[in-house]
Amino acid sequence: MKEKIIEKASEMFLSLGFKSVTMDDIASELGISKKTLYKYFNNKYALVEESTGVLHSSCLNIIEKITEQGFNAIEENFEIKKVFKEMFQNASSSPIYQLKKYYPKIHKKTMEKEVVLFSECLKKNFTKGIAQGYYREDINIDLVTQFYFSLVFSVHENTLENHKIPKLEQEALAYHTRAIATKKGILELENQLKNNQL
Repeated sequence: MKEKIIEKASEMFLSLGFKSVTMDDIASELGISKKTLYKYFNNKYALVEESTGVLHSSCLNIIEKITEQGFNAIEENFEIKKVFKEMFQNASSSPIYQLKKYYPKIHKKTMEKEVVLFSECLKKNFTKGIAQGYYREDINIDLVTQFYFSLVFSVHENTLENHKIPKLEQEALAYHTRAIATKKGILELENQLKNNQL
């Protein structure tokens, strides 16, 4: 039952927002009493905390599945972006923006985890891209990881309207790729931008 509650709450938080969804709403959607809900979660804060943890893990699983599919380094980034766009398409406003605004402590904890795990994914992508000849050999992987991470999360943390995010994310990805790509990488980037027009 606990998993069911987290799953439904995550879905509702993403589409309706962390602030507007109440414990009553979640209980009603699940067809259970509030008493049953409070048996598993003392308050909404605890449920938001668990839900963000589960969302974080599922995002990581998605990335790992994509990286196992044999895409080249640049294509891989566009595939990841595509999946996240679908995942968050029903959200009216940026979930990360809302989390930061209404649950700053959970946001801080989540971001600390994101930095560690997603930095590893980015570093793997850079290493792969260098080996494939898409990224320049002279890039400072640690520094570029920090730059890209800051760029992507500033888009999410400072953007209220979720519909703007896919466009901004694509701009950030293109900007980042151009900065580290070889001529071969630029050609692949142009190809991806043509195939992923928003």
